[in-house]
Amino acid sequence: MKMKSLLSVSLVLTALTSCQEQKSDKPNILFILVDDMQSDAIAALGNKDVYTPNIDKLVHEGVNFTRTYTNGALCGALSMPSRAMLMTGRGVFEVQSDGMKIPENQITLPEQLQKNGYRTFATGKWHADKASFGRSFSEGENIFFGGMHPYEMNGHCEPRLHHYDPEGKFDEEPFVGKEFSSKMFADAAVDFLNSTSDNKQPFMAYVAFTSPHDPRISLPDYGKKYLDGDVSVPDNFLPEHPFDNGELQIRDEMVLPAPRTPEQLKHELALYYGMVSEVDVQIGRVLEALDESGNRENTIIVFASDNGLAMGQNGLIGKQSLYDHSVGVPMLIIDPRKPQQGRKTDALCYLYDLYPTLCELVGVEIPSSVTGRSLKPVLDDSTAQHREDLFFIYSNQQRALLKENYKYIIYNVEGKITEQLFDLKNDPGELVNLAETEKEKAQAYKALLNQRMQENHDFCNLDNPLWWKDAHKLTWEECQTLYLFDK
Repeated sequence: MKMKSLLSVSLVLTALTSCQEQKSDKPNILFILVDDMQSDAIAALGNKDVYTPNIDKLVHEGVNFTRTYTNGALCGALSMPSRAMLMTGRGVFEVQSDGMKIPENQITLPEQLQKNGYRTFATGKWHADKASFGRSFSEGENIFFGGMHPYEMNGHCEPRLHHYDPEGKFDEEPFVGKEFSSKMFADAAVDFLNSTSDNKQPFMAYVAFTSPHDPRISLPDYGKKYLDGDVSVPDNFLPEHPFDNGELQIRDEMVLPAPRTPEQLKHELALYYGMVSEVDVQIGRVLEALDESGNRENTIIVFASDNGLAMGQNGLIGKQSLYDHSVGVPMLIIDPRKPQQGRKTDALCYLYDLYPTLCELVGVEIPSSVTGRSLKPVLDDSTAQHREDLFFIYSNQQRALLKENYKYIIYNVEGKITEQLFDLKNDPGELVNLAETEKEKAQAYKALLNQRMQENHDFCNLDNPLWWKDAHKLTWEECQTLYLFDK
């Protein structure tokens, strides 16, 4: 009888041990990143024109960081430095060649997770070098190396993709995807999540969509379609920008050349919202697969965009500016261990602060190469603040500082200086320039901006009338040499 009791206890202990082996003790991470999405292009955040039911569910479930920004860029392809900053947890002057290459001494987030026992999977856009992708991910499928799907190659309808290469070389010619880009990426994510149902090993799934970035020449069959009359013109719409900001002739601005009419903008917005809604459908498929895998209750979900985009606001239709519509991004975190039920925080933060935040949430050491600040205190305390101010840069022609409810922007276009000061609380559209009427505040913000620039190893100097060299616009060749800070 005693022998039978001991045997029963042994079987129970064996079963418990087996269950513990089956279940990971660390949370999984599902990181969903979209491309060129305005921070307010979400129904649950107040946009009455757009339909985003799946993103809305995330908004209602997580903590929404309503004042999240990218640090800026040296060149026109903002997603390249933004994604490099996100992956390395470093600022714009701390990534190499504007994010085109991630050197080995900058340990990426998935690389650090992989070193700590995580399966790391990626699908979609990787806007840096292939070697850094190979170091970062142990698995992947339908991988896109580049910035956008070219118009001349049928855009999103025929994406040029790669299968995962275990050697990390990816030197074979890309294959042509047979489905819309978002569906190709969601298909790969769904297949991966289906493989995680046993949950023996924690995972990070990085799902990096290229939508709603243009081309918007053809929308897929799925998703809500919008008529021009379905959408409204933004309150801060202008036919053209009031002065030369140094980037009025860039490719993005030529998608719909200025001056623009409200009717033209409504048509472009209808297409843009169509792209937002189609990627929302595919996000829904990914979330459904996570549910079916049985891992939802142990998975931290992050949703964000790499940068914003102007859609007629301030007379622009690109993203090469320092207005909120372009440097501001949507960002939320869902931690199932601490339900937050749609809480919003106005704590100032950079997108690249996500790296140390996720490390801290899953109990992984933050590498010394990371300079971002963890947002965990904000997640734990609804009254906590994060950064006192933020600074933004674009090329060598635009600099800005955000503090409290004011933003100061200064431009130097071939030696011509223009200043702006906006009261964001009363003028969220950034239309009323207070730089002349509130000169003292503008100068105080300029002084603090100059200080932040020096602290962050900016190559420009506001005390120099030309800022940098002879004030010519920074070229891509020069941009690649401006890796100024190493740690």
